[in-house]
Amino acid sequence: LSDTSNHFLNELPGTVAVITSDGRMIVGTLKGFDQTINLILDESHERVFSSSQGVEQVVLGLYIVRGDNVAVIGEIDEETDSALDLGNIRAEPLNSVVH
Repeated sequence: LSDTSNHFLNELPGTVAVITSDGRMIVGTLKGFDQTINLILDESHERVFSSSQGVEQVVLGLYIVRGDNVAVIGEIDEETDSALDLGNIRAEPLNSVVH
């Protein structure tokens, strides 16, 4: 494994954003994953984007995302994220992944 992979395996990054293949954005604390990239997220919520109103956050709590549904996963900078005014962000919802 590469140094980056070893680091990721030894130290889970904390808060992550997951974009699913159906276009959902789920943010939560990464608690674990397996070889098929099934993810365990704690204290998670879905961010629902709208072009007419702010971002709605739907509380999910402890949540499992199947690996075959993960399109993108990335670490969240918690300081930057907490400074965002989600109520004033307008955006079109993401489309599903097309294969």
